[in-house]
Amino acid sequence: MTKREITLKNTIGFIDGVKDGVPIALGYLSVSFTFGITAVNMGIPPITAILISLTNVTSAGQVAGIGIIATHGGFAEMALAQLIINMRYALMSLSLSQKLDEKYTLFHRIVTSFCVTDEVFAVASGKSGDIPARYMYGLITLPYLFWSGGTAVGAFLGSILPDMIKSALGIAIYGMFIAIFLPPSKKSQGVMCVVIMAAALSWFIYYLPALDFISSGISIIICTVIAAALGALIFPRKEAAENE
Repeated sequence: MTKREITLKNTIGFIDGVKDGVPIALGYLSVSFTFGITAVNMGIPPITAILISLTNVTSAGQVAGIGIIATHGGFAEMALAQLIINMRYALMSLSLSQKLDEKYTLFHRIVTSFCVTDEVFAVASGKSGDIPARYMYGLITLPYLFWSGGTAVGAFLGSILPDMIKSALGIAIYGMFIAIFLPPSKKSQGVMCVVIMAAALSWFIYYLPALDFISSGISIIICTVIAAALGALIFPRKEAAENE
């Protein structure tokens, strides 16, 4: 194979990743736009909101993070909340590492793991054969740019748009969370019950006067851990049950 053919092959691999990343990027644009507006509405400066998206690519983690910042939560609270919310990315990366080709060096693993999200993982894991680094770079490029760019547009427009429109757009991010859990909830009774349990726990913590001392960040941690633990006990995976 000539040098030109090798270069062409590498280009095709990267372009394939870019093409597969277009739908993800378009979805991230609307969500990050709403995140930028929500962050500004919580009193976070636009530049800070943009830096958050540049250094973190996690919708649920970022929303929980700005909530903790807005309520003046502590560093330990923030770290624990992010660990629990984003722990799934470590599991996704471990699973995806089994599909990487032999030329995928440690450096490339570290760089591309930064943008392993639910959607990137789903697309990459669905590819047949081994995954080269050039494909992963193509796959994560547009989602990262659109996530950061959408946040910037939303953050700066947040100071220009009328309050009524900002308030309306501010609740759109909660619609995103509904869109995330609703499809799997329809397919799995266990997922639906976990969602209901988490929502019920959050309601009790928020409205019971005796629990006023619990901050929003700690509330997220409590609801996540308890609901997930109860879900695992009440609705164990069928594979595990069959093996027993």
